[in-house]
Amino acid sequence: MHIVYVSDGKAGHRSQAVGLYKAIQRNSTQSVSFQEISIAQLPIVGLCAGMLAHRIDAVSQAPDYIIGVGSHTQLRVLLLGKVFPQAKTVILMKPNFPFSWFDHVIIPEHDGIAELGNVILTKGALNPIVNEQRHQANRILIALGGSSKRHQWDNEKVLHTVQQIAEQNPQAEIILTTSRRTPADFLDLLNEQSFAGQLQIFPVEQTPQGWIFEEMQQAEAVWVTEDSVSMIYEALTAGCRVGVIQIDRLKQDRIVKSVDALLEKNIVSKQFEIAQLAANTPFEEAQRVALKLLQLS
Repeated sequence: MHIVYVSDGKAGHRSQAVGLYKAIQRNSTQSVSFQEISIAQLPIVGLCAGMLAHRIDAVSQAPDYIIGVGSHTQLRVLLLGKVFPQAKTVILMKPNFPFSWFDHVIIPEHDGIAELGNVILTKGALNPIVNEQRHQANRILIALGGSSKRHQWDNEKVLHTVQQIAEQNPQAEIILTTSRRTPADFLDLLNEQSFAGQLQIFPVEQTPQGWIFEEMQQAEAVWVTEDSVSMIYEALTAGCRVGVIQIDRLKQDRIVKSVDALLEKNIVSKQFEIAQLAANTPFEEAQRVALKLLQLS
């Protein structure tokens, strides 16, 4: 089985595609190969010409699945599906084109679309994480985001929450990391606090690729600022107990409400002590979607 991923170069989109590919690989009885092709390698004119020959130079072998994530990939996925009509086209988002034009449309349930026909709904975006069952008791990861179009960062409020986590888990090993959106002055303020000595601080600039996923495999609990929705789902998928660090909201939309839904269902918690967090339940969305795709093939 061969999977072609049409890439727009965005890491978050790639994470979703790789998550689905790896889940298909784990569950397929066939060997599964994966090829990532940039949209720059798939000019529209070339795709149109390829429909006659049923081949494209950029594609190493005829695919069984053509996957796209991101608005700029959608047309190319459709056209590539015409070049290789035996392949199943899969788009991991609410598409701009009619849903029926794709074989499978995989959409987070917070988008408010009904699971009808070729639509598969997911809880959050897919990711490549699996629970490796290596979690260490009393090990905490704090993952900080920053301001976004939905949230306004407040240094003092986040500092207060980090302090509460540190003080209410005095025996814990606490690892804290930032993101590229975290304000530049936050760590300076954090290091001035009396509780900073209880933390192991790793600025995002000092962490190699894959570092945070490895930390999630080891942590018993992860606290994430609520602007980092994908990271909340990644921590759940890794098998961690998850706490949400609340920050000011600029607007209410489906993404924000999806976090509220997790809180209401007691999947994640607002408490500051590990013992008060909701127990983790199996969260394997990529696995579930992969099995459904394989059953439908």
